[in-house]
Amino acid sequence: MTAPARTIRPGVTEPPARFRDLLAAEWTKLWSLRSTYWTLLLSGLLIVGLNVNAAVADHHNWPHYDADIRAIFVPIWAMRDAFTQVAGLVLMLAAGSVGAITITGEYGTGLIRTTFAAVPARRSVVAAKLIDVTVVMLGYGALVAGASFWATQAILSGRHVGMSIGYPGAFQAVTASALLAPVSALVGMGLGAIIRHGAATMVITAAVLLLLPLCFTDHYRWTADVKHALPASAWGRLIDVGYGRFGFAVRHPTTTTEAWIALASWAIVAAAVAVTVVHHRDV
Repeated sequence: MTAPARTIRPGVTEPPARFRDLLAAEWTKLWSLRSTYWTLLLSGLLIVGLNVNAAVADHHNWPHYDADIRAIFVPIWAMRDAFTQVAGLVLMLAAGSVGAITITGEYGTGLIRTTFAAVPARRSVVAAKLIDVTVVMLGYGALVAGASFWATQAILSGRHVGMSIGYPGAFQAVTASALLAPVSALVGMGLGAIIRHGAATMVITAAVLLLLPLCFTDHYRWTADVKHALPASAWGRLIDVGYGRFGFAVRHPTTTTEAWIALASWAIVAAAVAVTVVHHRDV
């Protein structure tokens, strides 16, 4: 008696994940972190508050300013109120932290193994993360920069020294401030892909974005070139609408074109590093 023949069914192969599905999945992961909400909300309020406080102080002190300060208040001090240095540092720190935790969070919990088991195309996964973070941080930066400019100039208008968005260099300053957020976030993601440890990545990200510019001065050409190439310095150049004018000499000047190239280069290189490192290294 012969054994009945067994029917062999062809294996069912799961279709590869579509990129839009990866975007949706990474979007859900990003917003599932409570730290994302709180970091963006609290830092956004702090940034706008710092800028508004500077404008309120100048509005209050205006009667005590001498003729020299009043002569250059627009655009020098009016723009500095809209985007104070401290507020810029807070923005870079917050955005860099969000970018870092987007990568390191999955490594810390071990979820990255499940992710790559389900989607072996690592570069596609990281690309989806990069796009989602860039979109979110661009919206965050635009909201914070726009709110800061509008609020501060509305306050200064009470002394008839407020600037409009049409003032030469004003739109550039708002745009640069908005773009500083996604650039900082991408730097955090690039470093996170290399370091893979949350706390260490945040410390290194803060050092690169905030502390590294302090190590270089404008006294020598080579140190000035390095300093101009850093994100914080490039942003500072783009919001300085009175750069090299009104009697302020610059020892080793840089151009707005070079500043835009510096910001774009940091974003592109950081994204390329994240994709390359995650693709080639073991989980």
